[in-house]
Amino acid sequence: MLNANLSPDVVNGFLDGKPKLLLIDGKFVPAVSGRTFDSINPATGKVLAQVAEGGVEDIDLAVAAARRAFDDGPWSRFTPFERQAVLLRLADLVEANFDEIAMLDTLDLGAPITNTRARKQRAVALLRYYAGQATTIHGQTLPNSSAGEVLSYTVKEPIGVVGAIIPWNGPFGMAVWKLAPALAAGCTLVLKPAEPAPLSPLRLGELCLEAGIPPGVVNVVNGPGSVVGAALAAHPGVDKISFTGSTATGQAIVRAAAGNVKKVTLELGGKSPNIVFDDADLDAAVPGAAMAVFANSGQICSAGTRLFVQRGIYDEFVERVSVFTRKLRVGSPLDPNTQLGPLVSEVQLERVTGYLESGKAQGARAAVGGGRLLSDDLAGGYFVEPTLFADVTDQMKIAQEEIFGPVISALPFDTAEEAVARGNATTYGLGSGVWTNNLANAHRVAKGLRAGSVWVNCYQLMDPAVPFGGYKMSGTGRESGPDHIEDFLETKAVWIKTG
Repeated sequence: MLNANLSPDVVNGFLDGKPKLLLIDGKFVPAVSGRTFDSINPATGKVLAQVAEGGVEDIDLAVAAARRAFDDGPWSRFTPFERQAVLLRLADLVEANFDEIAMLDTLDLGAPITNTRARKQRAVALLRYYAGQATTIHGQTLPNSSAGEVLSYTVKEPIGVVGAIIPWNGPFGMAVWKLAPALAAGCTLVLKPAEPAPLSPLRLGELCLEAGIPPGVVNVVNGPGSVVGAALAAHPGVDKISFTGSTATGQAIVRAAAGNVKKVTLELGGKSPNIVFDDADLDAAVPGAAMAVFANSGQICSAGTRLFVQRGIYDEFVERVSVFTRKLRVGSPLDPNTQLGPLVSEVQLERVTGYLESGKAQGARAAVGGGRLLSDDLAGGYFVEPTLFADVTDQMKIAQEEIFGPVISALPFDTAEEAVARGNATTYGLGSGVWTNNLANAHRVAKGLRAGSVWVNCYQLMDPAVPFGGYKMSGTGRESGPDHIEDFLETKAVWIKTG
């Protein structure tokens, strides 16, 4: 049984049966077209809420509101201390309302309630971290070699209107990750949530208003990526796009942004190698390797889906991961004992099951799992079995392409040099893992891997103070860390002849 603060009743005030509206210029309004779409509970296939479906006209209105708030509104006159204070108030509100936020993500995304509740610390920490950065922005006084008495210095100024486009696999956390540095820098924002999981970003919009963020500073426009996202990326009134999502969409955003040469940061897909050496602590590596993929039902861009295991322990390791996997509890995301929930949508279900069939057709062996989960208690939900494929080769589709589901491909290797070369043999470079008790080996492999993050004897650890992003086609720019806010700032040089 769920305790009171784990009950779906916690969101009854938000899911009141009325369509959820767009947030534009401080007001919740219907789409200009009047259209709506259904937000679906992936555990049941039933409708959670109707959501206003924005279009190009709504993006125009939201960008205009953000531009007014940036150029002429009270936000442009907020001091760094005042921006810090409002972000801290928002952090307090998020902390106080997180049971509701977690339940919205569980209902909308299908992530187990224990997992969504565990994201509280990160969401609050991100807001407080960037609140701290709001008062640290500064330029420099620079020496120059000009003749005469000339002073030169730089100032840092907010870039302007930011278009933030987020994926569905972590809707609230992703929204905070885009919003917080933009506001800390003094920018305004138009947020475009993903269609399958729009509810918690809308709730964040409500909390922004409650925290005292002026109208127009934060706008939330839902709708199809091909319409709303494309309009935002191409809009001449937007100064920067911050995008997290697929590599194909990221490429389209870069092309669209060329119109006014807006700045773009991208956190894209991955096909991350997770390398286990024969001297590793297998008691730690087995659950580590499994949950590097199975967490969030595999719907994580940096998931360690290519599991390279040194040949001497390959068979043992595959068997131990299989045993671990069989014990995982897949079920209702509202059950606190559930470890894996459903995939986010029927479209994603069809995609993942297609890869399962492809793996078997190309000769991979499903050591565990390999199909859709169908049972009376999971009826209507988009559930698949957590799957470990053995006998995988580097050329197979399941080893080459991002699946975005709970599917591991296990591949044997012999030497560290081979593991690094094969780990790098992909167009992606987001995450990677190394499991070894040899410190020299850990440093050597970490140096050789072409990835934005290398986790040694752990996987998927993240912190607001540590940068995250990708090499190659996994993106450009970094989120989190002391330099992230620089992506939302312009540098102006000032020259003053004093003599």
